[in-house]
Amino acid sequence: MATMTESTHETGTPSGNWRAGALGGIGGALVMGALVLAMNPPTLSVAIPSLYTLAPPPSPGVGMVVHVSHGAVLGVVFAVLVGVLDVERPVQLVGVAVAWGVAAWVVLAALLMPLWLSAVGSPASPPFPNFAPPSLLWHAVYGAVLGGVYVVTEDVL
Repeated sequence: MATMTESTHETGTPSGNWRAGALGGIGGALVMGALVLAMNPPTLSVAIPSLYTLAPPPSPGVGMVVHVSHGAVLGVVFAVLVGVLDVERPVQLVGVAVAWGVAAWVVLAALLMPLWLSAVGSPASPPFPNFAPPSLLWHAVYGAVLGGVYVVTEDVL
């Protein structure tokens, strides 16, 4: 008669679901992109593609592809963050996601983007720093959608 014993140990791997983060980031970026197009089309059609010298001419389609790609990457980083912080409750996940969107606004949109656009000689280069309130709204919405999609899909994906 054989006896089996199982043991478990921590591997140090964060528990965040990168697939749910990517999907949430894509969803958040699509909703945010729609808001940007409705409120300030040059941001999506000129400024965002200009980061990679893909505009001018204005191209909202290219801007959306670049923006959604950024959103997916930030969603994966969010998943790692909530895994490291061991955030599990849905309300907390959405709250952290909104805070993540606001952090992205501060660091990436308000500080890094103006410098980057200036460095590449974009015609859409905003002043530095660029703490534009509409952009704060857009990034908070990105975070809310990211968090909501993450909560709904983390156990499915």
